[in-house]
Amino acid sequence: MGMTMTQKILAAHAGLDSVVPGQLIEANLDMVLGNDVTSPVAINEMNKFNKKTVFDKTRISLVMDHFTPNKDIQSAENCKQVREFAKFQGITHYFDVGNMGIEHALLPEQGIVTCGDCIIGADSHTCTYGALGAFSTGVGSTDMAAGMVTGKAWFKVPSAIKVVITGKKQKYVSGKDVILHLIGEIGVDGALYKSLEFTGDGIADLSMDDRLCIANMAIECGAKNGIFPVDDVTLEYVKGRSEREYKVYEADADAEYDSVVTIDLSTLRPTVAFPHLPENTKTIDECEKIKIDQVVIGSCTNGRMEDMRTAAEIIKGHKVANGVRVIVIPATQTIYLNCVKEGIVETFIEAGAIVSTPTCGPCLGGHMGILAAGEKAVSTSNRNFVGRMGHTKSEIYLASPAVAAASAVKGYIADPVGYNGDKRAYICSRKGYGIIMNAKGRVHKFGDNIDTDVIIPARYLNRSDEEWLASHCMEDIDADFASTVKKGDIMVAEANFGCGSSREHAPIAIKASGISCVIASTFARIFYRNAINIGLAILECDEAAKDIKDGDEVEVDFDSGVISNLTTGKTYKAQPFPEFIQNIIKNGGLMNSIK
Repeated sequence: MGMTMTQKILAAHAGLDSVVPGQLIEANLDMVLGNDVTSPVAINEMNKFNKKTVFDKTRISLVMDHFTPNKDIQSAENCKQVREFAKFQGITHYFDVGNMGIEHALLPEQGIVTCGDCIIGADSHTCTYGALGAFSTGVGSTDMAAGMVTGKAWFKVPSAIKVVITGKKQKYVSGKDVILHLIGEIGVDGALYKSLEFTGDGIADLSMDDRLCIANMAIECGAKNGIFPVDDVTLEYVKGRSEREYKVYEADADAEYDSVVTIDLSTLRPTVAFPHLPENTKTIDECEKIKIDQVVIGSCTNGRMEDMRTAAEIIKGHKVANGVRVIVIPATQTIYLNCVKEGIVETFIEAGAIVSTPTCGPCLGGHMGILAAGEKAVSTSNRNFVGRMGHTKSEIYLASPAVAAASAVKGYIADPVGYNGDKRAYICSRKGYGIIMNAKGRVHKFGDNIDTDVIIPARYLNRSDEEWLASHCMEDIDADFASTVKKGDIMVAEANFGCGSSREHAPIAIKASGISCVIASTFARIFYRNAINIGLAILECDEAAKDIKDGDEVEVDFDSGVISNLTTGKTYKAQPFPEFIQNIIKNGGLMNSIK
């Protein structure tokens, strides 16, 4: 019987030709990891051994990252104990304030862990290093103590789930969305004691930061570890970085898996895990406008350079929403310094966020961002259990840096599409030489002569910000519209839609509400231009406008002008837009199209 990557690494480190799932083995370790929370317990346990020295001072890493800079006297005492232990033992890889980082970002960055390693860490997210093609898993402090003394650990060989990744990501979809989607599919115990073995041609579209994030959260679906194949991306990352010789392992062609899960990256949308489990996932399109009090961008899951750049790209030029606290934590000193050099720190501070030294503080509810009762937070961390970030009556929504940044600006859980990047409220792709744009959503149906004062009542024109307008859109004709409309939905009306005033507030309100397309028998002239000029897609089609019913699901192909009623199976033909109009809409409006 063939072996998986994990099984091959464990067999090699156990000095065996092969292993099988369920087999108990003892394996040699390449690295033992502890932090300021788990190391003191391990040191106390180690004192029970007759042997008082570590097996190899170069193969132990002690990272002071959880309650540092020290939040209280006890935290200081714990760090002091570890500091003195590291000095006495001559530990090579001891990291404290000033040179530390969040452990699971720091060790790969510094080349302390590498391909083919067998690693244990007294932290559940030690599974992160599987991104490098290593076997790494979380253990308790007693295992850490034994590992520090003997250089060995015992394991039960896990069976495996094969996760086949295909396709390419859409903009603002990241590794966080991949792993949240997977956890949502299989549940928080779906991989209990199994290895998640990632494969497929879609892995080539995942950066190393994506892979580190995915492997980090393997534990959140119960997995013993997650592991990626070693490819060119991996080798480029470890080149000149790894402090030790690395080894590449590959799964056998006849390796056995308990099950196979396929993820098509091209179909993924930004995903959010609702309280109080990582499996409670919804795509951003399914999320209602949940007002938030705090945003945390950082952690061992999403505090890497790519995460910082994405968040800064979305936040740049905006201000943090009133009443929202935004805490940004670059995961290592190197990342922090690069954020300074690239102007990212400046972007965050100008927006009204704070930027912290590396720490795990808010992730585990330790310090640097504790939630009060009733408060809601969007966090790029990995867990949202009851009381994880503070009061038991607080709520944590797990999301990517892109969603977190957009939410910081909006003040509620928000889609990152539309912030200093892709302005589309619908899917755009390329086919041949023409632009294909599609809209798909549930229909909100209205009649004739829907005027601009109905679309947005004049009493609300004392403010011009889009979200204010959207919150009152259509309320005089449909009081529930603003609360029921979902991003991507389609508005259908009959003759003379948008008559009345020339003010752009009307199409702005519709677009900002999430509507991806308006279909009508006819449009008022000025509204027609205004809609196109701000990037709101509209189509004239009398048959569709009269025939389509409220609540129907409709899909629109702007390239061909075909309108498909997915509820009834009927299709209609509107005049398609020429390419220059499509370009205006694709770019989110006239001004963006001519920049």
